Amino acid sequence: MTDLAKIPVTVVTGFLGAGKTTLIRHLLQNPGGKRLAVLVNEFGTVGVDGDILRGCADENCPEDAILELANGCICCTVADEFIPTMERLLALPNKPDHILIETSGLALPKPLLKAFDWPAIRSRVTVDGVIALADAEAVADGRFAPLPAEAATPTEHETPLSEVFEDQMACADLILLSKADLAGEPGLAAARAAIAAELPRPVPMLPITEGIIDPAVLLGLEAAAETDLAQRPSHHDAEDGHEHNDFNTVVLELPELASPEPLLAAIERLARERNVLRVKGHVAIAGKPMRLLVQAVGARVRSQYDRPWGAQPRISQLVVIAETGDLDEAAIRAALIG
Repeated sequence: MTDLAKIPVTVVTGFLGAGKTTLIRHLLQNPGGKRLAVLVNEFGTVGVDGDILRGCADENCPEDAILELANGCICCTVADEFIPTMERLLALPNKPDHILIETSGLALPKPLLKAFDWPAIRSRVTVDGVIALADAEAVADGRFAPLPAEAATPTEHETPLSEVFEDQMACADLILLSKADLAGEPGLAAARAAIAAELPRPVPMLPITEGIIDPAVLLGLEAAAETDLAQRPSHHDAEDGHEHNDFNTVVLELPELASPEPLLAAIERLARERNVLRVKGHVAIAGKPMRLLVQAVGARVRSQYDRPWGAQPRISQLVVIAETGDLDEAAIRAALIG
C-alpha cells in the first residue's frame, strides 16, 4: 500500500473548553464531499462530547463512524483502547476518506502521534495534521501563564495547566484562536504574542468563532506529523509515560430543577471561588421536554436546550474538572446540589 493510499487522520487538540467539539461538529456538517469518521476521547466517565457529535450523524458520517473513548486519556491507552478502536474505524463497510480524532482537553498529543508507528496501523493511516485550538480570550487573560514570562527562570512560571497547554501548541501544524468574537482584536493580538513566545517553531494561527472555518483549510495539510516528532518538543519527552494526577474529575447527579438560573450562577461562583476549570453535562428542567446542555469554561457559562429526552431517562449529570488540589468534591456537591 503506497503512502497515497493511506487514510489521512486529523488530530484536534486543545485545552478544556477551547472549542474542539464545536469545530468537529462544523466539519461534520460541512464535509466537503468527504466521508468522515470520528474518534472522540473524554477525560471523565460521562461522554458529553460524543453525544453532541452523534447528533450530527448523517450519510457522510453515520453513528457507527463516531466512536468514543471515555474515562481516560487516549495517549495513555494506546494498546488497550486506541489501536483496537482505530481498527474498528478502518474496518467499516464504507471506509472513511478522513478520520478526525478529538483528544481530551488534558491529553498530550505527541504520545498519540507516536502510536501511529504501531505495526497494526502505520501502513494504513497517516497524520494529515495536528490542529490545536486555543481559547484566545483565556490566553489573553493569562490563564495559561499565571506568572509573567520574565520570571527568574524559564520554568518558574510553569504549572500543570501551562505545561499541558504548551505541549498542545508545540505539537501543532495549525493553531486556531477560538472565541475570537469574545477576545476582540486586542485579545487576539495578545493571544498570538503569548503563544508565539512559547512555540519551538513558527506555526500559522487563524482566528475562528463558533468553530466556523473552511474545511479545506484544515483537511489536506499532508503534514505526515508522525514522521517529524523531533520538531514537536514536549515537557514530557524524557519520561517513559506521563500521569494525569494533576487533574481530576467528579461526576454529579442532580435532581430535576425548577429552573436553570440558580445552577448556572452556582457554576460561575465555583469557577471564581474554587478554580474549577470545566463543567459540562445535561440537566433536566421541570416542564421542559428537552435536555439543557450546560457548558462552562472557567466562569464563562453557556446553556441551551439541545434535544428532547425522548425515551432516555431524565437523569441530570454534570462533569466537573479541576486541578486535583482544587477539587473538593464535598464542597462542589454542596455548591451545586445543596
